[in-house]
Amino acid sequence: MPEAGRWQVAWWLGRWRDAPLAQRRTVRFVAVSTVAGLVVATGAVAAAGPWDGGQRKAERDRAVAGTRAGGGDHGGAGRAGGAGAGRRAAPPVLGALGGGAARAAGLAGVLDPLLKDAALGPEPSAAVYDAGTGERLYGAGQDTGYTPASTIKLATAAAALAALGPEHRIETTVVAGSDGVVLVGGGDPTLTAHPVKGEGPRFASLGDLADATAKALKARGTTRTRLAYDASRYSGPPLHPIGPNENLAPVSALMADEGRLDDSDRGVADRTAEPAADAARKFAAMLRERGVEVEGEPAEGRADAKAERLATVSSAPLADLVERALTNSDNDVAEALARQTALASGRPASFEGAAQAVTERLTGLGLPMAGVHIADGSGLDRSGRASADFLARLLLRSASADSARLRPVLTGLPVAGFTGTLRERYGREVAGRASVRAKTGTLTGVNTLAGTAVTAGGRLLVFAFMASGTADAGGAQQALDRLASALAEAG
Repeated sequence: MPEAGRWQVAWWLGRWRDAPLAQRRTVRFVAVSTVAGLVVATGAVAAAGPWDGGQRKAERDRAVAGTRAGGGDHGGAGRAGGAGAGRRAAPPVLGALGGGAARAAGLAGVLDPLLKDAALGPEPSAAVYDAGTGERLYGAGQDTGYTPASTIKLATAAAALAALGPEHRIETTVVAGSDGVVLVGGGDPTLTAHPVKGEGPRFASLGDLADATAKALKARGTTRTRLAYDASRYSGPPLHPIGPNENLAPVSALMADEGRLDDSDRGVADRTAEPAADAARKFAAMLRERGVEVEGEPAEGRADAKAERLATVSSAPLADLVERALTNSDNDVAEALARQTALASGRPASFEGAAQAVTERLTGLGLPMAGVHIADGSGLDRSGRASADFLARLLLRSASADSARLRPVLTGLPVAGFTGTLRERYGREVAGRASVRAKTGTLTGVNTLAGTAVTAGGRLLVFAFMASGTADAGGAQQALDRLASALAEAG
């Protein structure tokens, strides 16, 4: 039996619970994204319960509700991305595979006309691979470098996972200083000053750090201290080249809640211009609430390399940070992942150093780098370049049997019609709903989509579609979604 088949059978037998973490993530991804058809995908969701990272229990309930009408073809076009196909009855889990040449010819006949949609601009590009065989089934301008927008987060995530591994955690610490304590940022943008609530990954809490610090100081007989903060782990300009922006805070090794000035945890928001200072002020207030008086205002300083550590909190595992970055297209987490890659590679943790480190890691993964220019971790920099072939082969590598380390690149992809940036795309009657998982990319005049699709025959495909010079973002997104849905309808 092919390896993909063994994964599916293992999942249905429930053996994934006893497997190592990397294998469990692989099984979970394959269970949702390689079992063909909406009904089977829904059954996998219902059996698996709450998903990791960006995937939530609510999607399971929505998936169940979405299939009660049965598996018939209702013929509606649905919402954005409508491909004109209704729900299909689930085919066998391991259906007939067919010949590669025939599949390639069939895809060309379907995709060529869809790529000519005027909404995609003058010269869109595409690459499609069979994840099981590694065979390229379709290509159109696939080697040309385009502005990738947020699909470059796939590359950032892969580089960070290759450099650090999915279990790596980022620490925020408090150490003893010469006349008080020093709050030392490690580069965790998910450190939160809000009460921890809900399900999902446990992100580091500034309140927990204050609890441990107050306890350590009181154990020393101290209830009064001065507070300094150290954000020196990152270097270079903190502002992204695009300047102040509601999509991204100044990149700092110390921040709380991504520098947001409201209670949001995703999407655009007003940001502080001083993430480190603001985090330190919040920390000082928390210490006071816990009976430790902080003298004066927190001041910027440097921790001694040999200073005694008083308290520490750790981020969720890197795999969860990757999933958050991809599911929600989180720019702050993406830039942090790039800088963590730089630190692991001995490069300066700056925009330039991070770009160099990410490029080196991607080259080391054997990816086609011609026409690729990594400008930042988030894709906000329009000078970045990537080809459709590069993105598709990155996904192909992440799906390969020997790349368990990279699997969160796949598990973090939004699910069409259910999660993240694809939640409001792919209506109920659209073929790609639930069987497409993909990272979106959007800038003015740029629309991209790269991810995976389960075909009607149960085969997993990876794809990348890129459009530049688009005039109607909504129309371009619908055209991209039709391309992905066409893959889901393939045999």
